[in-house]
Amino acid sequence: MRLRAPATLRWRLLAGIVLPITAFVAFDAWSTYRRVLESINTAYDRSLLASARSIGELLQPVGQELRVEVPYAALEIFEAGNEGRMVYRVSGVRGEFLSGYADLPPYNRQPPQRPAYAALVDFYDADYGGERVRMAALYQPVAGPELRGVALVQVAETLEIRERHARALLVETLLRHALMVAVVGAVAAVVVARALRPVNQLRDAVSERDERDLSALVTPGLPTELRPVTTAMNDLMARLAGLIAHQRQFVRDASHQLRTPLAVLKTQVQNGLSGHVGERETLQAMHGTIDRAIRLANQMLALAKVEQVHQQDAPQTLDLCEPVREVALDLAPLIADKELDFELEADQPVWIEGHAWMLRELTRNLLHNAIRATPAGAPLVVSVDSVASSSAAPLARLRVRDSGPGLDAARRAHLYEPFHTGTTSGTTSGSGLGLAICRQICERLGGEIQLVNRGSDTAPGGLDAIVTLPAATPATASTTAPPHATQSTP
Repeated sequence: MRLRAPATLRWRLLAGIVLPITAFVAFDAWSTYRRVLESINTAYDRSLLASARSIGELLQPVGQELRVEVPYAALEIFEAGNEGRMVYRVSGVRGEFLSGYADLPPYNRQPPQRPAYAALVDFYDADYGGERVRMAALYQPVAGPELRGVALVQVAETLEIRERHARALLVETLLRHALMVAVVGAVAAVVVARALRPVNQLRDAVSERDERDLSALVTPGLPTELRPVTTAMNDLMARLAGLIAHQRQFVRDASHQLRTPLAVLKTQVQNGLSGHVGERETLQAMHGTIDRAIRLANQMLALAKVEQVHQQDAPQTLDLCEPVREVALDLAPLIADKELDFELEADQPVWIEGHAWMLRELTRNLLHNAIRATPAGAPLVVSVDSVASSSAAPLARLRVRDSGPGLDAARRAHLYEPFHTGTTSGTTSGSGLGLAICRQICERLGGEIQLVNRGSDTAPGGLDAIVTLPAATPATASTTAPPHATQSTP
C-alpha cells in the first residue's frame, strides 16, 4: 500500500515551489562538483607533468647508454605537499628499465595526437599495488654524441588526495545548497500560509453560517482570484433561496388544494348518510371528486418529477413527432367522445435534445387543455415542424390550435402560476398545474411556450399554444435517433 501525500492546496503550492528549486539545486550541485573535479584533476595533472619533466631533465646520454640519477632531494621537491603516494619509472630509448619502480606497468597506449600541453604526454588512470592511480607518461627526447632517441618517463600518483578534496568540496556544496533549500522552504511555507489566509476566512464564513441563512456572502478584502468563487457561491445560494421559496409556496398551495377535494368528499359522504341525497347521486358526486383529486395528485407528482428527470437523466436526441403521436393516440377516446375534427401534422422528423417523458407530459397537458376548451365537432390541429430563428440555429416547433373561446389578457398572464385555472365557467375540472408543468419543461429543455389568441383579445377565434425548442443537428440525430415511422391520425 503506497502512502500518498495529502491533496491539499497548501501542500500543492509548497511542492510546486520547493520541488523545482530542489531539483535545480541538485543539478547545480552535481554540475559544480563535476566542474570542480575536472579542475582538481587538471591541477594535479599539471603537477604530475612537472614531476615527469623534472625527472626527464636528469637524463644523461653516456656513450651508447642512457643514465639517470634521481637524488633524494629531487624526490622531496615533487612529493612535497602531497598526501598521496607517488611512484615513477624511467625507460630508455630501447624500452629498457633505467630507474624507479620496476613493477609499475609500462606504457602501452597510443599517444594522443593533439596533447593539451606543450609536450608529448598522456594522462590516464591505471591500477598499481591494488590501488587506482593517475598516470602521466612523458616522452622525453635525448641527444648525445653517440645516442639519440626518445625516453619514456612515467609518474603515477594515488587518487587519495584528489578524492578527498572532491568529497570535501561536494559535502560543502551539498550543505550550502541544503541550507538554501531549507530557507526557501521556510519562506515558501510562510508565504503560502499568508496567501491561504483569505481561503480560510472564506471557509470560516461559510462553516459558521446557520443552515437556513442563504444570504450573500460579504467578505471584504478578498484577493481578486477568490472573488469569482464568492460570486459563484452567492449565485448558487440565490438560486437555492429561490428554489426553496418556490417549494415552500408549492407545499402551501398543494396542501390547500388537497384539503379542498377531501373536504368536498367528506361533505358528500355526510349528505349521503343523512339521506338528503340519493345513493346514486352521492356515488356519482364522490366519483367526480375522487377523479379530480387523482388528477391533482398526478399533476403534482409530474411537476415534481420534471426536476428529477432533468437532474438524473441525460438528454437524448429524439424525434419530436414520436411523443406527439403517442399522446395523440392515448387521448384518441377523448377526441372521439367530442367528435372533434382532429388533424395531426407531423410528417417530417424534427430532432431535438430532450427527455421522452418530458415531451410526452408537455404534449399531454397542452392537448388535454385544448380538447377541454374546444367545442364538440370543432377543429383541433396539432402540428410539428421546424422554423427559422433570429440566430443561425433552427428551432423545433410544437403548435396546438384549438377552437375554444380563447383567453383574455388578465387570465393569460396568470395561467403559468400553479393552481391557477383559466376557466370562466366556475367548474373545477382543472387543477391549474398543466401549464405550470409545461412552462417548467420548456425551461429545462431550453425552450419557451406562448399562448396566442387568434383574432384579438376582445374577439378571439381560438387559442394557439406554441412551444419552441432548440433543434438538434442532423449529424447527431442520424447517429443516435431511432428510424422514423409514419402513423395515421385518429
